[in-house]
Amino acid sequence: MTPPAALDLLFIGGTGVISAAAVARACSLGHRVTVLNRGVSALRPVPAGVEVLSADVRDTGAVRAALGGRTFDAVADFLSFTAEHVAAAVELYRGRTGQYVFISSASAYQKPPARLPVLESTPLRNPFWQYSRDKIAGEDILVQAYRREGFPGTIVRPSHTYDATMVPLSGHWTDIHRMRAGLPVVVPGDGTSLWTLTHSRDFAKAFVGLLGRPAALGESYTITSDEFLPWDAIYRSLAAAAGVPEPQLVHVASETIAAHDPGRGPGLLGDKSHSVIFDNSKIKSLVPEYQAVIPFSQGAREIVRWHDGHPQDLDTAWMDLSDRLAAWVRAGA
Repeated sequence: MTPPAALDLLFIGGTGVISAAAVARACSLGHRVTVLNRGVSALRPVPAGVEVLSADVRDTGAVRAALGGRTFDAVADFLSFTAEHVAAAVELYRGRTGQYVFISSASAYQKPPARLPVLESTPLRNPFWQYSRDKIAGEDILVQAYRREGFPGTIVRPSHTYDATMVPLSGHWTDIHRMRAGLPVVVPGDGTSLWTLTHSRDFAKAFVGLLGRPAALGESYTITSDEFLPWDAIYRSLAAAAGVPEPQLVHVASETIAAHDPGRGPGLLGDKSHSVIFDNSKIKSLVPEYQAVIPFSQGAREIVRWHDGHPQDLDTAWMDLSDRLAAWVRAGA
C-alpha cells in the first residue's frame, strides 16, 4: 500500500510522550507539521521547521482565531479526553480536515479481558477506571459523527507507551532509587501477569503511517509492540539497567495497594493488573512497514541513562507506603 505524499498535518498537543515522537517522525518523512498547544515544552521541544500555534485547546474561539481559514490533510488530537472534548473537536474540525484522529486508549478494552489476544473488535468496557470510560464515551461521539455525516474520524488505541523520560513502574523513579539503595520494591500482583510496553519511537512509525489514508476513516486501530513481558521481568530489566543484579521484589495484591493508595488504584485495577497481549495485524495491514523493533531491555537503558542525567525528586509518600507494605508482607500478613 503506497504511503501518502507530503501532508499538511496539525498535531493538537505535540509535546507529550507519544505526540512528540509522532511529530518528529512526521518531520523526518517530509510532512509539513503544525503544532497547536498552550506553550513550548522544555522537556520535548518541537523540531526545527515545525510551526507552533499557541492557544488553549479548550477555548474554541481562541483555536479558531489561531487557525484562521486553514485546512489540513489530517488533524491528530492528543488532548481530548472526554465526550465533551471530542464533540467540540468535531464541531471545530468539520470541513477543515480530511482526517481527524482521536487518540483513545487500550485501557478502554474489556477489563478483565475475556480472551487474548486483544483485537479491535474486543468490547470496550472498563468498570474500574473513569479515564477509560471517558475515552470510550469520546469514541462513541466520533463513531456517531462518522455514521451520521461521514465525519472523517479515525480512532487509535495505544497501550503503555513510554520514552526515556518515563519510568513505567508504580513508584516511577522512586522504585529505581529503592533498588539501588537495597530496599524492597513493591510489585503489584504476583509479578507473572503479562504487560506490553511500547517505545514512543516505535508507536510513531505506525501512527504517522496511517495519516492521510482514506482506508483508515471510520476505523479503529491498536498500536503496540508485539513484545509482552511479566511484570517481574519489567522490574528486573530496569534493575539491570540501573546496575542492580538482584532487586528485592515484594509482591502485593493490586487491591491492597489500591486500598492504601486510592490515587494509584484505578490505573492498577482498571489496566495493569490484567494480562494483555495485543494483536497488531490490523495496523500492519494498513502500514505494512510497521514493526516495533525496540525491546524493553533497550528502552530500560535509555530510561535510566536519561534520569541519571536529570535530578529526580523522590515520592516520599510512596517510600513510606513501600516500607509499610514490604514489612506487612514479610510479617506474613
